[in-house]
Amino acid sequence: MDFKLTEEQKAFEKMVKEFVEKEIKPIASEIDREGGYPLEIIKKMGKLGLMGMTVPTKYGGAGIDRVSYTIALEEISRVCGSTGLMLEAHNSLGIGHIYEKGTEEQRRKYLPMLTSKKIAAWALTEPNAGSDAASIQMKAVLDNDEWVLNGTKHFITSGHIAEVVTVMAKTDKNKGARGISAFIIEKGTPGFTYGVEEDKLGLRGTVTSELIFENCRIPKENLLGEEGMGFIEAMNILDRGRTAIGAMAVGIAQGALDESVRYAKERKQFGRPIAKFQAIQWMIADMATEIEAARLLVRRAAFLEDKNEKFTREAAMAKLFASEMAMKSARKAIQIHGGYGYMKERPLERFFRDVKLCEIGEGTSEVQRMVIARQLGL
Repeated sequence: MDFKLTEEQKAFEKMVKEFVEKEIKPIASEIDREGGYPLEIIKKMGKLGLMGMTVPTKYGGAGIDRVSYTIALEEISRVCGSTGLMLEAHNSLGIGHIYEKGTEEQRRKYLPMLTSKKIAAWALTEPNAGSDAASIQMKAVLDNDEWVLNGTKHFITSGHIAEVVTVMAKTDKNKGARGISAFIIEKGTPGFTYGVEEDKLGLRGTVTSELIFENCRIPKENLLGEEGMGFIEAMNILDRGRTAIGAMAVGIAQGALDESVRYAKERKQFGRPIAKFQAIQWMIADMATEIEAARLLVRRAAFLEDKNEKFTREAAMAKLFASEMAMKSARKAIQIHGGYGYMKERPLERFFRDVKLCEIGEGTSEVQRMVIARQLGL
């Protein structure tokens, strides 16, 4: 087994790191404080290929492998979880579904703009359908050459600012999960409006939206994938998203570790740096070990995806372990910093607030354990 990155992956990592340090890190606190994402940064990321990382170059994407994608998400989330989540939801879910299941016409129509300067969203969750996603109530009825959609979507990342949204709706209420289909809906379509923009604990630089559809009519050709296969296809897309959320969690944890190591060397108590005390050393050692273990789980899942092998179990394991590890690491980092870690002048309290979503989004930790158990034949 070879755990080394290729030269191409190293070059991509270096490019992302330099961009993050120059463009994102200086404004990370502002992004969190202001509660909105700066569109000029999105345009810069588009020019670097970050808005379409795994999409082939013929559609305007960067065409990188999945391991490189997780490396990028980790580097970005290391300084700003909001940027990491926005990119994850856009790449893995929003444009990922269109690329994976779209027709050639749909790909050529939507992907070039979404890989450059526009944002995509993905809408599955509803007020009464979270972990039990197959119980969604939104309906889509075919009326001649148009689909008519009615219903509400909840907790949708980038919903208010997305140019294109992939929406799951029931097309046959009698077929359960196999009666759900996916649709592409463009911003400004009559009957498509916005409800509440959520006020969140963390990741405050992202927009989290309620989407409302009232007799929203879209062309028949806006069906994405096969009719009745939307839920099954969505579960496949979520596997990719889980690996990516794992990478995001590793990044936030790495950011917390970096801050802790630096602070422990600088902070003096009882006449010496706190890094010399065993209690601090052991906390940092545990953080570093668990981060590396999570990183390997994430990259294994991404590696299997690159090989077109089944990775449902590995994605769930990576997401479960990485998210819970990152939550513990953020807590330890604040403890190492003491009172300073609790203050907004340092990024630790932001990391702590941001990382909690990693245990919830793309399926809670409890759902991941269900997925893993089923994959083991239980």
